Amino acid sequence: MVIIKTPLRLPLAGGGTDLPGFYQKFGSVFLSVAINRFIYLTAHRSGFSDKLRVRYSRMEEVDDVEELEHDIVRESLKRHGIRNNLELTSHAEIPSGTGLGSSGSFGVGVLHALYALDGTWPSAELLAREASDIQMNALSYPIGLQDQYVAAYGGLNLYEVSREGRVEVSPLGEPGEFNELERRLVLFFTGYSREANQILAHQEATDMTETLKETARLGHEMIGALDSHDWDAYGRLLNDHWHEKKKRHPNMSNPDIDACYEKALECGALGGKLVGAGGGGFLLFYSSTPEKLIRSIELKHVPFNFAREGSIILCR
Repeated sequence: MVIIKTPLRLPLAGGGTDLPGFYQKFGSVFLSVAINRFIYLTAHRSGFSDKLRVRYSRMEEVDDVEELEHDIVRESLKRHGIRNNLELTSHAEIPSGTGLGSSGSFGVGVLHALYALDGTWPSAELLAREASDIQMNALSYPIGLQDQYVAAYGGLNLYEVSREGRVEVSPLGEPGEFNELERRLVLFFTGYSREANQILAHQEATDMTETLKETARLGHEMIGALDSHDWDAYGRLLNDHWHEKKKRHPNMSNPDIDACYEKALECGALGGKLVGAGGGGFLLFYSSTPEKLIRSIELKHVPFNFAREGSIILCR
């Protein structure tokens, strides 16, 4: 049996520019960090049954890979030539569809488990590239590169994407250098999930060039603020980013989220945003007085820390 632990992520700057409709024209630079909220995958080959058993939010038991309904698992198994005789189980610390990149983390974790079963040690680059290819090309998900790459690499990294889709990954700084930023970022759960692919499909079908160009411009400023440790400047730019992000979809926010956002600003937050595609999930805020913000907002506070490691093998 193998056990895989794969982190979820928080996008910090440039999110949205990792979509192919944008980076294939202009390239992309985004900053994202893995957090210590994880998806766990266990996988093993049974000596007593040739069935495929996949357990996630439901249970599937089939005779052949083509019968699997879970598309990421099905395409990953087919890519690795596995038709039957496998048990795969997933456990997540955070609900799916809440903006923390769970589908990307899940896809990376599944591939990592399959490689580990074969006795191979795949690189982070291989896991990220293969998971992206499966979800973006084989399954035609209207997503970008961010979730898969952060899940595979972990840490706080700058990702530079060429127009051809080549990704360069580099740490923004040394370990521990961003402890103060970590302390000032506060995460709340809005209480409901959403279908990210519907929101992203709308963006792919709509000309978002101008708003994503502005997102890219703000992203460069945000990265510069963090690189120089000007935390408050980053917080104010996060507010600008949120107002720009709301232009991408009519259901990006709603009156309840807007009211919560305004209250957070009144209680010391300099900026914030819905994480991921938007429409629900998690609200991330920056505040120099995070304790006051946590006491003031009635939503569920979700503590987290930055995670240095990407997807890892816990047991083999």
